[in-house]
Amino acid sequence: MQVTIIDYGVGNLRSLQRGLERADATVTISDDPDEIAASDALVLPGVGAFGECVRNLEPFADVVVDAAEDTPVLGICVGFQLMFTESTEGAPEGETIDGLDLIPGRVERLPSDEVKVPHMGWNELTIERDHPIVDGIDDGDYAYFVHSYGSEVADHTVASCDYGFDFAAVAATEAGNVMGTQFHPEKSGDTGLRILKNFVNFAENWNDAQVTAD
Repeated sequence: MQVTIIDYGVGNLRSLQRGLERADATVTISDDPDEIAASDALVLPGVGAFGECVRNLEPFADVVVDAAEDTPVLGICVGFQLMFTESTEGAPEGETIDGLDLIPGRVERLPSDEVKVPHMGWNELTIERDHPIVDGIDDGDYAYFVHSYGSEVADHTVASCDYGFDFAAVAATEAGNVMGTQFHPEKSGDTGLRILKNFVNFAENWNDAQVTAD
């Protein structure tokens, strides 16, 4: 399965590439909008501040939104947060910065009066609903998080995590082809590898179904 990692200047791309290759994907890292638009599956990474990532992604934003109509897309960490409607990170008080609006919701700062922020380290997942991205993942399985912001649990949430409040650790759109993880699967051991394999398998099945439909 061919998977393209979007290179927009943020994210640990080589570590993610190795993780996907361990998940039996053939991986391309690309900053070419035409190549990204033609890809069978996309991964949107992200490290750093939401606003910086939004600015860096601007040349690719329309490509990602268009691809989300009919292409499997996996967002990771800030790449996952970019999929939401908006974020308070870096915005003046009472305002927000727009995301891609692929998943409804707002990304907000973790409650630092209750827990240490950033949330850094291993924490447990709780499965909220079925989706192929969490096949073989059980309640209590651990994943590795590094973040200061998160989104509330809602209908789109596939798995949650408790850190001061329950936030979406995995989410997916209603159509199911756009999904993401707040944690870093490439750093999350066997659990993370299973997530990446699940995405690769989902993308393969999705594309086979598209060919059959055509």
